[in-house]
Amino acid sequence: MKPGKARIQSAFERLAGERRKALIPYVTAGDPQAGLTVRLMDALAAAGADIIELGVPFSDPMADGPVIQRSSERALKNHIGLDRVLMFVSEFRKSNLTTPVVLMGYANPIEAMGVERFADAARQAGVDGVLVVDYPPEESMELAALLRARGIDMIFLLAPTSTEARIEQVARLASGYIYYVSLRGVTGAKHLDLEDVVAKLPSIRGKTRLPIGVGFGIRDAETARAVARIADAVVIGSRIIQEMEQASPGDCVEKGAAFLGEIRRAIDA
Repeated sequence: MKPGKARIQSAFERLAGERRKALIPYVTAGDPQAGLTVRLMDALAAAGADIIELGVPFSDPMADGPVIQRSSERALKNHIGLDRVLMFVSEFRKSNLTTPVVLMGYANPIEAMGVERFADAARQAGVDGVLVVDYPPEESMELAALLRARGIDMIFLLAPTSTEARIEQVARLASGYIYYVSLRGVTGAKHLDLEDVVAKLPSIRGKTRLPIGVGFGIRDAETARAVARIADAVVIGSRIIQEMEQASPGDCVEKGAAFLGEIRRAIDA
């Protein structure tokens, strides 16, 4: 099966037919415990996740705010590297063949594994998309081509500061969807300026037919609903991890999934 094209594209096509927006939660693999990751992925899918972004823990995560940095630190203490993350996806695929999984992380672990080996392993595990935060489009040609040949989408970030030229570059290389970072800052920051997002999306839509997801700074049902009115997908991460941090290990999966269920109901309303 060519996972990327089939799963991400068909998720967006199904949602468009239902006139609904995609809900994309982000969680860090191996946080708070390695044994909970697959259970958490299952619970998020059951709570209404259309695509799951699974963070690959990294020691120096420059785009991540304190909440996701802490989750990465906990996962690294649990000895979670890229190999283990791919194992989690394989495990998840035993019971779920429909929910797309996007690996989100940094270039270093991929380069340490070797880009071709990584692309093969990702396909074998059942990964649908890859988002490398610190790979600008001009340095992504090789990886994008390797992934595309294996049916895996390469997803890129665009930001309020992205120039027209950068938007064009990303539009040429990207597949699956484009992730628009709604803030100048790190994940989980507050102050999401919806007017800014509304102003920027038309220039992106003018250059690509890919769905656009909006994330960073979505912290509650109200903001998620407002973003869902203007974007194709709502991406939410820090707040789910926070909910889990505040719960006991026994309850954290249920707590994270319950919060996601709230967001699902809000954007469907």
